[in-house]
Amino acid sequence: MNSSVQRLEQTGSAMRQAMASYDWAAIGELDMQCRQAVDDAMLDSPSDEATLRLRMQELLELYRELVSVCQNEKDRLASELLQMNQSSKAAKVYNLFG
Repeated sequence: MNSSVQRLEQTGSAMRQAMASYDWAAIGELDMQCRQAVDDAMLDSPSDEATLRLRMQELLELYRELVSVCQNEKDRLASELLQMNQSSKAAKVYNLFG
């Protein structure tokens, strides 16, 4: 396995771990590294094209999962913000009449 394909595997594994712990800063950094690894892998002439294809498919699935996790997190945060806003309005009304 050539080094660029190995980097794809390592970066994908690190991103999966960061996603599991909701480490958004690490995910942002790993995303940039992953993009560079993909670029490098596409420029290298792979000795094992099947392995490269497999790693790229795994990476695609990982990004699909990541998009889903991000969407769920966005929805959760939006719900929390809505609840906080409603609580703030209720507190203002209570103070107004209290």
